[in-house]
Amino acid sequence: MREIAGFAARCASRVLSIFEQSLPADTRPRDAIDAAHAFAAGERRTGALRQSAWAAYRAAGDAAAPERVAEPAAADAARAASHAAAAAYLHPRASPHQVKHILGAPAHAARAEELQSKGGVQERRGSSDTLEWARLHAPPAVGAVLGRLPAAPAGGGRVGELIRELDAALRE
Repeated sequence: MREIAGFAARCASRVLSIFEQSLPADTRPRDAIDAAHAFAAGERRTGALRQSAWAAYRAAGDAAAPERVAEPAAADAARAASHAAAAAYLHPRASPHQVKHILGAPAHAARAEELQSKGGVQERRGSSDTLEWARLHAPPAVGAVLGRLPAAPAGGGRVGELIRELDAALRE
């Protein structure tokens, strides 16, 4: 779990600046990534870690709120941070939903990149830089855990597509 949380935190870190450019005073996504890094480095899994994941999730909602002028990419960058902290809470139940927990951070980071490209126009690229980076830098623990789970579930929009793309690549 620690290796997976560290991997997820590194993926989310790649796009943290997207959120911070839009909402520079909001530290919730950075706090979640820092908490995930700390867990990966050996700190205990505590309620504060879980709370940081939920706080980053709420930051994503705030970034996506209609009254905000933040670009949509900021919300996915915050979701990546939320998934990074939540990766410490994987459970042994072999369900497709667990794949989303493992690969949510890189998928949301990749989506943030897509949304940011070309001035926020929703561009669909076959693979973003972050998705490719995640494929190349996933530690063996990611592949080992994915190998015990069913394939990523259908649905989930563009982020779901990115999760399935990365899941398939890591299982090869």
